[in-house]
Amino acid sequence: MTDKIDLDRQRLSIEAARLYYLSDYSQQDIAARLGVSRPTVSRLLQYAKEQGFVRISIADPLEDLDVLGAELARRFGLQAARVCHSPQNEYREIRGRVAAAAAEYVQETVREGDIIGITWGTTMYALAQSLNHKPVRGVEIVQLKGGVSHSQVPTYAAETANLFAEAFGTVARYLPLPVIFDSVELKRMVEQDRHIQRIIELGRQANVAVFTVGTVEDDALLFRLGYFDGEQRRMLQEAGAGDICSRFFDDQGVVCSEEINARTVGIDLPELRLKEKSILVAGGPRKIRAIRAALAGRYANILVTDQFTALSLLAD
Repeated sequence: MTDKIDLDRQRLSIEAARLYYLSDYSQQDIAARLGVSRPTVSRLLQYAKEQGFVRISIADPLEDLDVLGAELARRFGLQAARVCHSPQNEYREIRGRVAAAAAEYVQETVREGDIIGITWGTTMYALAQSLNHKPVRGVEIVQLKGGVSHSQVPTYAAETANLFAEAFGTVARYLPLPVIFDSVELKRMVEQDRHIQRIIELGRQANVAVFTVGTVEDDALLFRLGYFDGEQRRMLQEAGAGDICSRFFDDQGVVCSEEINARTVGIDLPELRLKEKSILVAGGPRKIRAIRAALAGRYANILVTDQFTALSLLAD
């Protein structure tokens, strides 16, 4: 008789557990369905856990992020990869999360006397907005590429540089030029200016570079800024995978237009490989191809991204 009572209790507790954990029934609904009181349902659910009929595990994304980061670093030969959690695989959400994680990483690693080279764009601006003040001496901030826009589309170049400078108690060195000139001759002539030469040289001397990666999609920032005509744009979309510092490269990380590259003002991509810390900050479905190409070109030795992007990069 006792065995039958125990068997009935087991079956009832399992049924209650199925309704509660698998079908999202409330305890009151389960009580009505099983013809018992709500306190009885509570006891049945507790009994199910005690007997091992129900096993509850919590998937904490923070526990797996370090593992993802270590695997990214191993796969792509990076010094480090920091992976942050995003609740949604949606670009704007990811951009904010990645920018905040990158700001935290930059603040952790910046030391006295560092020269930090930065770029611009919406991700970099979000990163700069997330920086807190860190009292370090002798830090310099320098733009790695020209920050003057041809259009009304905001680049946040000056705002980004100012926020970096405020965070580290210094002043920013600006590169007050368009990032891409109409001709190589004009670019070379402007670069002969002593002030411009000093800024470009300071960018080369920077031991830390912080940058994002652009795409070749129709709404890419550089396309919206009006630097390219229709034919140049089509060529970049057909041959390119993305850009860093407004220098476009293909899926292997090789510059895909030497002509456009020769008209571009700022740091050359191979110089990023020489940095003590070359920090790529990017994530989201639209950026995956460009990130993969940038890593193929070995332009970054540190990556800050989200878990969705990390899993996509590791899937190949």
